[in-house]
Amino acid sequence: MLTRIEALAAAESAAAPYMAEGAISFRDVMVKEDRHVSMTVLGASASAERALEAALRAALAAAGAETAHFRFRAGEGAPAAQQPAAAQPQAAASGPVRGHGAGLEAHPLLSSSSGVQFIAVASGKGGVGKSTVTVNLAVALARKGKRVGIIDADIYGFSVPDMMGIEDRPQIVNERVIPIEKFGVRVMSMGFFVEDNAPIVWRGPMLGKMLRNFFAEIEWGELDYLLLDLPPGTGDVALDVHQLIPQSKEIIVTTPHATAAFVAARAGAMAIKTEHEIIGIIENMSYFVSKSGEHEYVFGRGGGARLAESLNAELMAQIPLGAPDNHPSEPDFSPSVYKADTENGRIYLDIADRVIAKCEA
Repeated sequence: MLTRIEALAAAESAAAPYMAEGAISFRDVMVKEDRHVSMTVLGASASAERALEAALRAALAAAGAETAHFRFRAGEGAPAAQQPAAAQPQAAASGPVRGHGAGLEAHPLLSSSSGVQFIAVASGKGGVGKSTVTVNLAVALARKGKRVGIIDADIYGFSVPDMMGIEDRPQIVNERVIPIEKFGVRVMSMGFFVEDNAPIVWRGPMLGKMLRNFFAEIEWGELDYLLLDLPPGTGDVALDVHQLIPQSKEIIVTTPHATAAFVAARAGAMAIKTEHEIIGIIENMSYFVSKSGEHEYVFGRGGGARLAESLNAELMAQIPLGAPDNHPSEPDFSPSVYKADTENGRIYLDIADRVIAKCEA
């Protein structure tokens, strides 16, 4: 039986050799079912983070922990031992929020000098068409002559391969994974590595590891833009992306419904907290065009504009509700990519122009 005090003592003992680089403290220490430990680690340097995490895991395992989950955050905080668990602050410490992606900041693709424009597409909740926006924006950028890639970072809810009509699997050449290319867009997704649409049942560290692999083991080649389809909300993967790519820009997707816009504001607040530039808001499913040509606002009105106002960002587009008119007999069939000469296709080309103007000014 492992108590919180024992877990904290084991952690402090493991951290002692790393104290020379600065004070390290712990808070939000929790022990569930006497064997599952989680805690926030404050003050560890980026260079020592991985070694410290290994030392903490070993110490807690020796103390009786079956699993251990760590959140590393910069800044100093009062040692957890000085406060009861209920009184410990839950807000992030001052400084950037950190995820599980430490160690990849020096990857050539992620370097601020690489020339690649990173755009994370985020939403507050699922079901607002975030992946549809990601896919069609990527295709529109490719139609504009840009070299584009997509990382389907929604690891639990991967959908990009199916939306683009991709049935092939990546090949491995010289121990490097080659992304699948369609519509001029290079794609990497968890969906390529799962059989029969099996569910993904992973904790945070495994999500971070897969995201690391999407950068470290993929042969992306030369890119102008790399879009990341984030999971909805503000969880582990979003934190990792914000840590790994501090220069990333962000587009937030909502519907016109007031609740969707209210929840999307949390994703915007996270982007602001992690110093990501929000380059625009896209309101999806804004209206339905009836056979008589009337606009029917089936999900309400005004959510995108209110969100843009609250985040001091541009409302880049209001996209009508409607599925692409694609047929399975077409050579390049996809369920979700709009043709360039359709109304929605032209809207996405306009969004691409706005994105290029903002990113390449």
